[in-house]
Amino acid sequence: MTLACQRYNTHNEGPWLVWLHGLLGEGCEWEPVIQACHEYPSLVIDLPRHGDSASIGARNFVDASELLTETLKAQGINHYWLIGYSLGGRIAMYHACFGDTSGLMGLIVEGGNPGLYDATERQNRIAHDKRWAERFRDEPISDVLTQWYQQPVFADLSDERRQLLVEKRRHNAGFCIAESLETLSLGHQPWLVSELQQLTLPFIWLCGEKDKKFQAIAQQYSLPLTTIPQAGHNAHQAQPVAYAAVINHVLSLFG
Repeated sequence: MTLACQRYNTHNEGPWLVWLHGLLGEGCEWEPVIQACHEYPSLVIDLPRHGDSASIGARNFVDASELLTETLKAQGINHYWLIGYSLGGRIAMYHACFGDTSGLMGLIVEGGNPGLYDATERQNRIAHDKRWAERFRDEPISDVLTQWYQQPVFADLSDERRQLLVEKRRHNAGFCIAESLETLSLGHQPWLVSELQQLTLPFIWLCGEKDKKFQAIAQQYSLPLTTIPQAGHNAHQAQPVAYAAVINHVLSLFG
């Protein structure tokens, strides 16, 4: 089984850029960044229960990683960089640490949590995500999204930006988002810090300069931090040109 995906800039040679979106998103959201990374071929993937992959589920991170592997094989992609945001970043990190990494040339993660070390914190997060999942299943999705974007991680958003996101995300099926929250909860994700610190391939940790939570995580675990000016948690959406400039620079060094 493979995930829905779309190819861009296929006339170009060089390593592929494989883009994984966040919870509630879909692959096409990367287009402004991809346009500025036009020297490289790109593949955007709709994650399980999102976009055109809404009919495909993942029971856990193993499933998500295997679906990624099968999708890359089906697309004939043998050399690639993996770029993921939030949930997509967590799947990307898991894949780089425990998946089939043949052909993986580098890892770029934006706002993706490397995991919770403490067992109690993991259980609390599972319960937290279950509460949100129940709301996504049972309540009008616009109402849930309005509350979702009031969470502290989105504190940099203006009221207008929050409303735009609610309008943009309301097409999602609540039961699909609920399933993703439960099966791919941060509480079910392994603590990846030790494995990330031992990676032998290039690894870059991106976050917006206003995203203090993820800057603190990077500093706490000595992750290779690069900040995007004038951006919060969703840096690629807030500053696509600056974000792409970082990607292009990294690829010029390692690609």
